[in-house]
Amino acid sequence: MFYIYSKYVVTMKQTVKKTVPFDTKKSIQKASERKLTDRKWTLSSDGKVYVWTNKMERVEIIRQGIPYGSIEVISKRLNRPVKSMLTIVGLPQTTYNKKKSDHSLLDSRDSELVLLITELIDYGVEVFNNENEKFQRWLKKPNLSLGGNSPENLLDTITGIDEVKFCLNRLEFGNLA
Repeated sequence: MFYIYSKYVVTMKQTVKKTVPFDTKKSIQKASERKLTDRKWTLSSDGKVYVWTNKMERVEIIRQGIPYGSIEVISKRLNRPVKSMLTIVGLPQTTYNKKKSDHSLLDSRDSELVLLITELIDYGVEVFNNENEKFQRWLKKPNLSLGGNSPENLLDTITGIDEVKFCLNRLEFGNLA
């Protein structure tokens, strides 16, 4: 095809790409060969390692409580200062300092928040193909599917954490997030 515009001649090549039909048998075989791995979450704090693979194990850890030092571990993983994590958990700095030096345990609500944030971080890094920097940037940017809030602003409640997880899930499977 030729198009003539004043002095210039523009040529356009027509290329036709043949689409290959979707092979369902091959897709099913590939999916069945893929080994399903159990998720395993860990949190190390004050010389103790907390490991859980399901919700019931998480409930047991929550009931026992986790050390105040775990807030610092989470703040490092989120690349945020400890003071901002204390705001999320709702603890004054002085209480945190005293309880941490006494090696006290968080109450069940705060323990649950810390464990859920741990799971969220692991899942987020997985969704972003183990690129922690990309996940950290995503956490800070306002998100339309979260009502214009940044994901990190929703980490102070269990419902907010669930919404951020749903958003990551949509990202993982190619939906609007």
